[in-house]
Amino acid sequence: MKPEHYPEAPAHIWEHFYHFTQIPRPSKEEAAVRQYVIDQAEAAGCSWKTDAVGNLVVYVPGSAGREDEGAVIIQNHLDMVTVKTEDKEHDFHRDPLDLQVVDGWLKADRTTLGADNGMGCAAALAVMTDDSVSHPPLELLFTVDEETGLGGAQELDAGMLSGTRMLNLDTEDWNELYIGCAGGHSHTFRRQYASAFTEGLAHFHLNLKGLSGGHSGIQIHEQLGNAIKLLVDFLQGVEGLQLARFHAGVAHNVIPREGDVWFACPSHLADSLQTRLDTLLGHWRGYLPAADEGLQTTLSAAEPEAVLSAADSNALLDVLAVFPHGAQSYNLAQPADLVDLSINLARCELQDGALYIESSLRFFNEDQSHPLRRQMAALARMADLELTDKGGYPGWQPDFDSPLLARGKALHERLFGEVPAVKAIHAGLECGILKSKKADVDILSFGPTIRGAHSPTERLQIDTVAPFWTLLTALLAEM
Repeated sequence: MKPEHYPEAPAHIWEHFYHFTQIPRPSKEEAAVRQYVIDQAEAAGCSWKTDAVGNLVVYVPGSAGREDEGAVIIQNHLDMVTVKTEDKEHDFHRDPLDLQVVDGWLKADRTTLGADNGMGCAAALAVMTDDSVSHPPLELLFTVDEETGLGGAQELDAGMLSGTRMLNLDTEDWNELYIGCAGGHSHTFRRQYASAFTEGLAHFHLNLKGLSGGHSGIQIHEQLGNAIKLLVDFLQGVEGLQLARFHAGVAHNVIPREGDVWFACPSHLADSLQTRLDTLLGHWRGYLPAADEGLQTTLSAAEPEAVLSAADSNALLDVLAVFPHGAQSYNLAQPADLVDLSINLARCELQDGALYIESSLRFFNEDQSHPLRRQMAALARMADLELTDKGGYPGWQPDFDSPLLARGKALHERLFGEVPAVKAIHAGLECGILKSKKADVDILSFGPTIRGAHSPTERLQIDTVAPFWTLLTALLAEM
């Protein structure tokens, strides 16, 4: 059911977006939303194709008199990040999103909204279903599995595409045009530790929640709290500590916002643990950004269970303490918030002695990432961890001489009376991969304003959707 004050105009884009929010679409589970797109295409009399991994291309004939023009690709991804707060009951595999309109923003109740990239998908369908839009032949490309490593784009059958101009609608700041994106690389680390029941220890459970979390690319420079790092900060100061379980983080591209750890320590330290935690909370709140003001911790007694030895526990905590996280270097030629190289300590799992750590790094120049990758390998060797290189994807090098950029800038200034900012984004847009598969394609990316992507605070600024639609349709009319 649409919430009160749900936007009504532009009608086609908002209607399609609503349907996207009502169809569950986690990464690798896009079949239902892909079928929605196919149904819309067939109702509009458009043909379509899919490739072996489920990427979909819808072929939209050109408007009257424009049938023989060169095709334009409009590209988006079907899947969404699925993150919720601890107190929210929601099954992302079955439940529609519960939408809310708050102070000019569209959001979901304590879950991600999926405006990344559902709004772009909705815009592509709106172009197809709104007969008032003038456009050349279109190839609407809907990729799958973007949020877990750009898998759909990497396996795309580029032979389904003929266009040499592409509009990507997966960026999140209105009044900005994007002409470059970061590449990425990910690693996992594993080790099996011995665990056993130990007599004479007190057992505890520490829960940490309320951090903002967020996108590990475009928000990595904001110095948001990382739940793994904060938990380790507490644990390393507990004498004789032995770890039982550790659970924090949800995905490689999400800054960890909450976590749980189960541990044991000598009984005589029990009374001092809460004092230590209260002291650290004061320290953390003194330097974390305002976005993390919801930070909360709960320390409680727990049932006894098998734990690692004190030596193994300390060694594991040392690994997490020295593990790099955050922006590593900035672009000297661009605004100070454009990060050149970063890494996200994304997940840590310890269960029955089995350790799993996941990290992802991002870069514009892949050569710059090599020392950081060697640092990961060195850390794995020193800690006797099994390192798996999960591979990566290329970046999209900025082209300031792009004809599509020149047209977009001029049109934006003419329509809205201001020159848009031209930027590259420290995130893994699929543009880099698609450019590697179709070297002749000229790409421009833009979108409405989205905040808090990849977190339960994700929200879409409603009044940026209409001008976004205006620019998209005006650009298609002139291409």
